Amino acid sequence: MNIVVDHISYHVEVYGTGPPLMLLHGFTGDSSTWAPFIPILAKDRQIIVMDIIGHGKTASPAEKQHYHIEHAAYVMKKVLESLKINSVDLLGYSMGGRLALSFAAIYPEMVSNLILESASPGLKTEEERKERRIQDKQLGDYILTSGLLKFVNRWENIPLFATQSRLSSAVKEQIRSQRLSNNAIGLANSLEQMGTGSQVSWWDRLETLKCRTLLITGDLDKKFCQLAAEMQEKGNCMEWINVKDAGHAIHVEKPKIFGTIVSEFLSNSS
Repeated sequence: MNIVVDHISYHVEVYGTGPPLMLLHGFTGDSSTWAPFIPILAKDRQIIVMDIIGHGKTASPAEKQHYHIEHAAYVMKKVLESLKINSVDLLGYSMGGRLALSFAAIYPEMVSNLILESASPGLKTEEERKERRIQDKQLGDYILTSGLLKFVNRWENIPLFATQSRLSSAVKEQIRSQRLSNNAIGLANSLEQMGTGSQVSWWDRLETLKCRTLLITGDLDKKFCQLAAEMQEKGNCMEWINVKDAGHAIHVEKPKIFGTIVSEFLSNSS
């Protein structure tokens, strides 16, 4: 279905019945990221998957103000309200994890449980954020000037995804095809407005989070393991599971283990 918020059309899919769980994909992804997990999770839950602005079948407007992460959190609120959902569990991966955490920080009364896969609360200092904004703007300009094909060739070979070289050819081709289906303007605007350079830092808000929170990382993703350790130390209600022999995208590299972790966490919270 399509849900319109502030004249922008957002692609949303809903499956199953029961306590609602919303799934948020990462940068260059879309709702199909979660397709393998829906049959399992929807057995006793209502699953909501949404293409974040600039991705998948959701619109990719040229106006950049629609892409800011706090506005994206507001859009989530309006989408949930249109579905008559007052409280939700959230699962977000990478960029989607930052969006999920932003939503929990801004609308704490609407979040029951929070699952963050390879996500961060943002950068700690304005100096770091300024430097990252420059980098994100440069990469966004590269997408617009060089095209999606060259960008995807570059993106899939960054060190963050090195462990995905072990995936089967079929899985790698599926990921590549999905990335290439995105819109260049949407991705460029997402980088510039929803990246960690533009996002407010939530580090000081972690200790105020009341919702039960699970952090999931892959032990080969050293940067995000360090972030998770710092987040767990700062937060009051945070559990952390570090999956062996996995990188940044645990749900892709170790789908069975990932699905079990998510299901058990949510079962224990009900």
